[in-house]
Amino acid sequence: MERAQGRTAKGAVNGSVVPAGEAGTDLELLVHGVGGTTPEHMLGDPRTVRITGDDTAAVFRRADDADAEARPGDHRDGPVPEAYVWCNLTSGNGARALWLLLLPFMVVNLAHWMRPVVRGRERTVRFYGLLVRLAGLTLTVLLVAAACEVALDLAAWQCAGSAACARRHSWLGFLSPSVSGDGWWSHPGRRLALAALIPTALTALLWYLSHRTWTAYESEKPMARDEDEEGEEGEEREARGTGAADESVGVGGSDGSRGAGVDESAGRTSLGRPGFWYGRRLVARLRGAHTAAGLLTVAAAVATPAVVFDRRAGGPAALEAAGWLLTVALSAWAAAVVFVVCRRGRSENRLDQELDEHLVRRLPLGALVLLALTFVYAGWSRPGWRATGRLPGDAAFGSIALAQGALVVALGVVAHALHRRRPDRRAAMRGLGGPAVALLACALGGVMSGGVAQRVADWLDGTGGSIDGPPVLLTWQASVIPPLLAALLALAGWLSWRTWLLSRAERGEVELDHAGEPEDFARTRRIARTRAMAALTDRAPLVVAVLSAATLLLGAGALVGAEVTERTPGEATRHTYAVVQGAAETSQNLGSWLVGLGFILFVTWGRRAYKDASARRTIGILWDVGTFWPRAAHPFAPPCYAERAVPDLTWRMATWTRRTGGRLIISGHSQGSVLAAAAAWQLRPSDRGRVGLLTYGSPLERLYGRWFPAYFGPAALRALHREVACWRNLYRLTDPIGGPVRVPGGSGPDVDHEPLKDPLAYGRTGRHPLPAPILGHSDYQADPAFAQERERLLARLRPELPGQRPGPAA
Repeated sequence: MERAQGRTAKGAVNGSVVPAGEAGTDLELLVHGVGGTTPEHMLGDPRTVRITGDDTAAVFRRADDADAEARPGDHRDGPVPEAYVWCNLTSGNGARALWLLLLPFMVVNLAHWMRPVVRGRERTVRFYGLLVRLAGLTLTVLLVAAACEVALDLAAWQCAGSAACARRHSWLGFLSPSVSGDGWWSHPGRRLALAALIPTALTALLWYLSHRTWTAYESEKPMARDEDEEGEEGEEREARGTGAADESVGVGGSDGSRGAGVDESAGRTSLGRPGFWYGRRLVARLRGAHTAAGLLTVAAAVATPAVVFDRRAGGPAALEAAGWLLTVALSAWAAAVVFVVCRRGRSENRLDQELDEHLVRRLPLGALVLLALTFVYAGWSRPGWRATGRLPGDAAFGSIALAQGALVVALGVVAHALHRRRPDRRAAMRGLGGPAVALLACALGGVMSGGVAQRVADWLDGTGGSIDGPPVLLTWQASVIPPLLAALLALAGWLSWRTWLLSRAERGEVELDHAGEPEDFARTRRIARTRAMAALTDRAPLVVAVLSAATLLLGAGALVGAEVTERTPGEATRHTYAVVQGAAETSQNLGSWLVGLGFILFVTWGRRAYKDASARRTIGILWDVGTFWPRAAHPFAPPCYAERAVPDLTWRMATWTRRTGGRLIISGHSQGSVLAAAAAWQLRPSDRGRVGLLTYGSPLERLYGRWFPAYFGPAALRALHREVACWRNLYRLTDPIGGPVRVPGGSGPDVDHEPLKDPLAYGRTGRHPLPAPILGHSDYQADPAFAQERERLLARLRPELPGQRPGPAA
């Protein structure tokens, strides 16, 4: 529906309204994709100036176009290009390398937004979000518990308690009773309290990173909507015959609001809600709760050995009573943390500017007080207390793994029930994408935790035999890595075979596309292979399904094996068949080696990213894709850059169109097309109807529509097509990321252009004397179709209106 025709601009210049037919300047707002770029490259000019913004994200123009609105006659040949550069939001300073520690948190946060499309079922939608938030809470506890395992168990308890290990590591000598001669710090409780400063510092670091990014991202207010704008949007819905249907469906995945993401009657997605990109209140609440959970985990690790010792027969009654009181206090505060996490989700129906300051401050402060009391309690003198074996309480890892498994299974049941209500054949894994990704987040957290513990244990133990090492479960978890990789290798082999077959089939299509040109078999094969490789993106749901299913089965087997045998896989199979024992020992040794290798690569990658800006930009691609969504499930995840980028784009488009009344095309490549669509949804209807959308290399339907159907599903994309003035999408068959958006032309011309030719020339021609490259995902603007479609959008956006006939008074 081309509603922009004949519409008068509501903006004003010097207080006067600019009629639609008098606008002399057109604008093209360019938004780059993943990996980032420079404004000079986007604008094709080495001389650029910043129009608005700061060092983090800004809008640039060519120096010659800085005052283009004052000289409308100089830009009759095309729109004035502007470049919105947002790459520093994800790949800025060296501190971004620390975000690698937050990878499991980012993945579990994605699971929150992968909920299937539903209508109604408010309680089920809230329960889905609650389960994901609880899974995120277990990841925080797991990470802090891993730090406690390294610092408290392996170093302070086992190594410092072993004379051989303490002599090998002289820096632990003052903690060892034999080396220090029963010094003051050699008391088990005191050295545990001292070692607990390491996981406490880790928790403080997570709180600091979250708070710092919270003030820079979540605290950026979107453009407020006044009552007139809300009334205008209601009139827009009524004109479409939907009435107040939007209000009955509400917000997808937003547990504090009503509803389910997309209004099925109008197709409106909650991405257009006033408070969607303003999660300040929820992130602050979750940050306080997760910080308290981390501190309570440290307190439990320090208090448990002392409580176990005090409960022995004949122990001091006062210490035993203090241990009971401390246990009750820690349990009560932990219950309060869980209650806060479960109590409130996101609220998107309005711009929620409230902040639960007392809760945000007192929850971690109370946990810190309990931790200090735990240090005093554990450090009290207890004659005869000696550290032997592993630290009491190492069964916590099994409890965490069991809780995560139960949460993932429950999440799968809920997601399946939601998907059955409204099946979507394009949805990834039939609606089970969220549970699968949540499972992978838990597995990633377990591998990272086990890898650190295993490497530190090997380093402290030296030749072996002086300490018992990490808990048995971590060894079992490392042992399942080789069979998991074997399953993935088998899947990779099958996909390679399918890709080869598809490549052969594509050769005929390539020949038809270039019929009449001299045949070049090598060129044809290269183009066909590129198309077949690009099609692998559509196999991603299969890969995730196999990986998550194998992880669930092998993880359950590892948990059962560790709990039943209480021995490592090699020891547990010692009296079985030789083949079984050999396989178990091989898997255990190889898994340990792979975990160690992964840990080394992880540290090396993080160190390089800290020093090298180019490496940091490469890692930034991961954040570009994974941190688009607000932090709804985990406050320690890397921040959502869209909470800054989307308001930036919305403000720029709204203010420019209202001020000048000119025609505006927002042109988004790759991830930039997702930001462009989200910003268009945030505009008020009158502004949205005067903006054209040009997307190219866009993952809107191919990735976001399949993995996040509640927000980018078919109904939402149809609504976007209906509400913007015009939309055109360009893609190539050789592009592994971009694809069609599959919106039919029921409300105007079709959105998808036919697949662009890639390469632009099959052989050498007068226009292309050298072989034309296969562009794939890049350089869409090099195709002549790009400029043609942009001009057509401008013509459709607001054609010139005939002048009014003069009346008698003239």
